[in-house]
Order: sequence, then structure tokens, then C-alpha cells
Amino acid sequence: MIEVARELAQRLVAPLGRRWSHVQAVAVRAEELRAAVHVRTDPAEWNDAAETLLVASAWLHDVGYASALVKSGLHAADGANYLRGQGVPARVVNLVAHHSGARYEAAERGMPDILADYPFEDDLLSDALATADLTTGPDGERFSYDERIDEVFVRYPADHPVHQFWRKARPVVGEAISRTEARLLAQPR
Repeated sequence: MIEVARELAQRLVAPLGRRWSHVQAVAVRAEELRAAVHVRTDPAEWNDAAETLLVASAWLHDVGYASALVKSGLHAADGANYLRGQGVPARVVNLVAHHSGARYEAAERGMPDILADYPFEDDLLSDALATADLTTGPDGERFSYDERIDEVFVRYPADHPVHQFWRKARPVVGEAISRTEARLLAQPR
């Protein structure tokens, strides 16, 4: 699944240049975060599947920016709609739909129901994908979460919907990042 996700992302996102640099770095970061999705009480197969879901969703999280896929203007929804039509597993589609506070952006843009077909699961996979995405800059550079959100605030003017939704989402998504970091520290070495 990971290789298929990488190839699909490359086909759709590589033409976007800078965005492709970001996606590649997010996938590398997701690889580094694999242990954050492990559950000690479950069989190893679950952990392997969770790692695969995390890395595949990291590759696919920004496909909705591809010009051929833009329909609503909310890249998370546009990407999820496309991926669902391609038969991508529902869990990956849902992760893409809700990655990194997309529900806050949807509300800010006046589209609160656009993600209704995609259940949001506030879990370790969602947390880890947000961490991979939001500790990676637009050119693929490594940032802390606070550095990344501060960079967003500089890039988007105060009246832009992206700036506005991050004012609301920052503390909530920050908790997801903190949970991922805590899970990594709790894993046996």
C-alpha cells in the first residue's frame, strides 16, 4: 500500500514543486513516527497495519492540491473524495479528509458539512499524521509544531481563512502533537 500511495502522490503532487518537497518530507517524518502508533496490548500485525496506514496517509495527505482534483477548494476534502473514488482504503481516506485540523478549516470556510461522509477518529493515527505534517515546513524542512504554526501565521494574512482557522485549531492540534511525542517516549528502546 505504501508504494502505491507514493506513486499516486508523485503523479499528482510532483508537478506542484514545493508541495512535493513537503509531501516527501512528511512521509519521511511518518516513517520516523511509526512507533507512535504501536499499541502494546495488540498483536504485532495490528502495529504493522497501523504503521502502513500512517505512512500511506502521509504520502497522500496533500493530493487534494493537485489542480485536476480541486473542486471545493478544501484540499483535504478534495483529496479524500478522489481517493475514495480510487478505492483507497477507508481508513486512509478518512485520515486524509481530517488531517491536521481540516475540520476547523472547513468550518472557517463555511463548509461545516463537507467532511460529513468521512468519520473523524481522534486517535493515535490521526495524532501521528498531524505530527508528521505539522513538524514539516512547506519546503520539507523540519520545524517544531510552534515554529510551523508561526510560519503559517506569517505566510497568510490575518484575515485569510487559513490564518483564522489556525487561531482556533492551534491548541487542539497541539495536544495531538504532544500525545504523539509522549507515545514515542513511552515506547521501549
